[in-house]
Amino acid sequence: MTDSAPAIELKGISKAFGPVQANKDISIRVMPGTIHGIIGENGAGKSTLMSILYGFYKADAGEIWINGKKTAITDSQSAIAAGIGMVFQHFKLVENFSVVENVILGAEDGAFLRPSIAKARKSLKKLADEYELSVDPDALIEHLSVGHQQRVEILKALYREADILILDEPTGVLTPAEADHLFRILDNLRKEGKTIILITHKLREIMEITDTVSVMRRSEMTATVKTSETSPEHLAELMVGRKVLLRVDKVPATPGETVLSVKDLRVIDDKGVERVKGISFDIRAGEILGIAGVAGNGQSEVMNVLGGIMDATGTITMNGKPVPLSGKAADGQSRRAIGIAHVPEDRQREGLIMEFTAWENTVFGYHLDPQWQSGPLMNNAAIQKEAAGKMQRFDVRPPDPNLKAKNFSGGNQQKVVLAREIERNPDLLLVGQPTRGVDIGAIEFIHQEIVRLRDQGKAILLVSVELDEIMSLSDRIAVMFDGKVMGFREPATTDERELGLMMAGISGEPGTEDWKAVDENLTALEHGETPTHG
Repeated sequence: MTDSAPAIELKGISKAFGPVQANKDISIRVMPGTIHGIIGENGAGKSTLMSILYGFYKADAGEIWINGKKTAITDSQSAIAAGIGMVFQHFKLVENFSVVENVILGAEDGAFLRPSIAKARKSLKKLADEYELSVDPDALIEHLSVGHQQRVEILKALYREADILILDEPTGVLTPAEADHLFRILDNLRKEGKTIILITHKLREIMEITDTVSVMRRSEMTATVKTSETSPEHLAELMVGRKVLLRVDKVPATPGETVLSVKDLRVIDDKGVERVKGISFDIRAGEILGIAGVAGNGQSEVMNVLGGIMDATGTITMNGKPVPLSGKAADGQSRRAIGIAHVPEDRQREGLIMEFTAWENTVFGYHLDPQWQSGPLMNNAAIQKEAAGKMQRFDVRPPDPNLKAKNFSGGNQQKVVLAREIERNPDLLLVGQPTRGVDIGAIEFIHQEIVRLRDQGKAILLVSVELDEIMSLSDRIAVMFDGKVMGFREPATTDERELGLMMAGISGEPGTEDWKAVDENLTALEHGETPTHG
């Protein structure tokens, strides 16, 4: 392999957007049949570099070589013709189209779709068998789990005969079980001679699946090392230019009075499906309660009810006072008025208005407060000044209140949302997937801010699909499966295996369960499917 030409070689790539230098004289070699990781903080230039390779952007300077030949990549079609496929962090799928329709979209063989669909069906079956990419070709995208949607994106690239596959933050929206299945798929692709570039900020994934890793910092390539010859601590330091604490540093909690009490909470969605099935829990001041579970088991609905987004039945009290669960008095504005702040799971859809500026986003939901009013109008100057201070305190980069939200990296978008909610000094903070798609430096900062709020005596409800995040941040852990709480655990007296079993619907003492059911549930989880045994 060392004697063969690189599958990809980028030489002296530079790209600027106005005064912002996104890539600066970057060179990288990716050998065929390997998984090559690219890591770096948000805004380091990783996605820009890959967008140049895929033809979305044109480099200001530099050359692209594919399999030893200088190649002009002017658009995505020329990238596809060169054997390059790309799976984006936010999928490019038509939700009301079927799997097979999405796979052939843009790659039809002629004016009549039937021959193209027939060809795609045959190809999909072969690819599914070869790479563990099984998915129903007739299923609508909107009915598939996120993990299965990602398989469709990979199938699209392989159907177009891609030999080089770029994956941009591929596990940012996956559960741990779905991520493990993705790694098996990538390993199968590598064994078949495919070349894979994996853009991620998750050091565990880099160490687990890659052969080589390149590190970017502030638009430049700072190092390329063999994965077997490095460590998470070393990579983290290369990424941010300083030593990074990879564990959450916190003192034991000293909980106070009960802030939130939830009794027999039930949620029925707009399709008549009961998503939350009579759960109860309390959260005390100065405590972080983490909810663990595979996505889709009711955690999101619990957060949405508490945040005033969904109606429910049952009883909720906040600081001893009843909280309405339906009607106008149960909306987000009313929740904020009683001291509940909400960092939603999907920052782009629910936490921000992407076309609006950072300063406008720092006040959404609180814009009717008297402090922001100047007669009949809003005091924009005061809001902008306050936004600049928040961005400084939360290390938002660049610290420009007038920049639109869509122009910030994912981690900095998350910091804008956190700054807005945490700076309101809430009694209860609801925080969903706080570090999804966030780089290592920002993860450290976000964890510190959550712990700081706890230490100030605030109650925090944390929802995350990252088990290590739940384990390290939480003072108590509730595990949800199929809309129910399977039990409560403390991080010091449990482990990921026990939590994993509970997430699969198994509770009780070891040795008492139907272990055949346990194995079948775990197998389903590993394949990104819904467990069937309770």
